[in-house]
Amino acid sequence: MVAALALGAAAGADQLRAQRSDAQARAAQAQTIAQLQAEVAALRSTEPDWAALVGRIQPSVVTVTTDEDLGSGWVVHADGSGSEIVTNYHVVADAIDNGESDFEVTQNDRTVSADLVRTDRLDDLAVLQVAAVLKPLVTAAFRPKVGTAVLDLGSPLGLSGTVSVGVVSAYRSIFGSDYLQFTAAISPGNSGGPVVDGAGRVVGIATAKIVDDGADGLYFAIPVQVLCAGLAECAQA
Repeated sequence: MVAALALGAAAGADQLRAQRSDAQARAAQAQTIAQLQAEVAALRSTEPDWAALVGRIQPSVVTVTTDEDLGSGWVVHADGSGSEIVTNYHVVADAIDNGESDFEVTQNDRTVSADLVRTDRLDDLAVLQVAAVLKPLVTAAFRPKVGTAVLDLGSPLGLSGTVSVGVVSAYRSIFGSDYLQFTAAISPGNSGGPVVDGAGRVVGIATAKIVDDGADGLYFAIPVQVLCAGLAECAQA
């Protein structure tokens, strides 16, 4: 009888230890899950609200057209006399070479005439003036870090209101000019459109991409600080 009681007590102790071990394992798993959930929530809280941002930025983005070409642009400055629109020089270059002075800027269903007021051929920038008073965009005072999320807005192939999301992937010096390399997709017609960060500040002007076998996601913008150094009056933040 004594031996039987001893064996029963040992079995009960083993069962209690197993239950404690299972409880500890479950508690550790619950803690791990809670930590992962907190990390996911933190990541979501820092991700830009791109949909809200597009709604805020889109009214300041336009399509620029000439008899020869089509591109994008955005409002950099506005006052009582009208608004200044930034685009790439190569968007208007053929029209200028042909002696044309008629440019059109389209925003939603409204098209207005524009005058060319300033150019920078070396950095591929041009500024147009329109009589309409439009809302200007804020520009970034400093270049974003590599890895920063960005949004591109423009009119690829004339499809106005198109957006794409990517990141700043590098900075390059090409033929003596500075470029911001990014991964948000652009196509012909995006030239001159704004590349903005998660706060809605313009960080670059979309200008080119590499088209070659095996090349993918290699897009380039002119850092907005080049524009704001003297070609245009920028509201920086």
